[in-house]
Amino acid sequence: MSAAPKSPRRRAREFALQGVYQWLLNQSALTSIESQMAEVGGFDKCDRDLFVGLLRGTVTNAAELQVAFAPYIERPLKEISPVERGILLISTFELVHRPETPYRVIINEAIELAKGYGGTDGHRFVNGVLDKLAARLRPEEFEANQQQRRAARAAKQGGGDTPA
Repeated sequence: MSAAPKSPRRRAREFALQGVYQWLLNQSALTSIESQMAEVGGFDKCDRDLFVGLLRGTVTNAAELQVAFAPYIERPLKEISPVERGILLISTFELVHRPETPYRVIINEAIELAKGYGGTDGHRFVNGVLDKLAARLRPEEFEANQQQRRAARAAKQGGGDTPA
């Protein structure tokens, strides 16, 4: 059974993560990172505008983004793997600067990145941090989603009790 093909947006996030990772490790110039990523196989199948926006936005705003998610991590920032840190930076950028993307999509994409590139339980760590951050950054959207989930659970539990 083969996996479904990756969407151009998923690919853009993967390439952005690779670029942010490179920047975190050696502070490479953005133009150099963009040029290198453009030469990697499969780059032509990604959403280039999303890639550029995520890479530039994340690196440019990295200090602000780290301040946003720092209250939700239980260890010093320097102890977080560069992969998970990169995922948190990109996802925090999206939560703050891309309100048109639903927060659940951002979190789900981050989880998939962490499963593919992070440590064994990195996806759980990323999910926990971003869920708390989304509740703070997008309270109305977060609460609406919580209400929908509660209603769905209630309907599922009471589904067999309704008279015909």
